[in-house]
Amino acid sequence: MEIIISNTGNVPIYEQITEQIKNKILSGELRSGELLPSIRSLARDLRISVITTKNAYIALEKEGYVTTIPAKGTYVSDKNPEIRREEQIKRIEALLDEAIEIANISHISRDELLKIFDTLYEEE
Repeated sequence: MEIIISNTGNVPIYEQITEQIKNKILSGELRSGELLPSIRSLARDLRISVITTKNAYIALEKEGYVTTIPAKGTYVSDKNPEIRREEQIKRIEALLDEAIEIANISHISRDELLKIFDTLYEEE
């Protein structure tokens, strides 16, 4: 499993791991029931502390993305795809709220904002 860590940003390493694994689950790259690397193995591969990796797995488990079975490992949970989709919609809404707030402060019109959105959406 490929995870890219940046030491130059303000985002803690465990959060970077958490977000990348979440994205892999939401995109279907990691499927329900799939075994994740062990905490020690992932820590070794990323050259980070076991505690950092453990914190990422704990965060993922609290949010329902993974389930840990003692002495067996950590698996992608069987969370309903509709619940995952709803979570993604909430994330999008929060980001769009932020964009709208910035647009309002900067006196960028709704039409200009929609043009920006359409341009960015078409590039993907």
